[in-house]
Amino acid sequence: MAMQSDLDQTLVALADPTRRAILQRLAQGEARVTELARPFAMSLNSVSKHIRVLQRARLVRRRRAGREHLMSFDPQPRDEAAAWI
Repeated sequence: MAMQSDLDQTLVALADPTRRAILQRLAQGEARVTELARPFAMSLNSVSKHIRVLQRARLVRRRRAGREHLMSFDPQPRDEAAAWI
């Protein structure tokens, strides 16, 4: 059942075009939340909510470097979903 829950979270996270765009950016390398938010016409808080969905799905990892929070992409959940499909 845990596999199904993980798969559900991954598919929900990937269903949104904003979250897919965030992942495309992170596939190029680490980025700060403010960098990820820049291309979108929405508040920083809204982008942070999208990032939290991606983190719950384990597609994004957060790392602190001093006062900065850096995000990075973890492709494993995406690859597991692709294998299931």
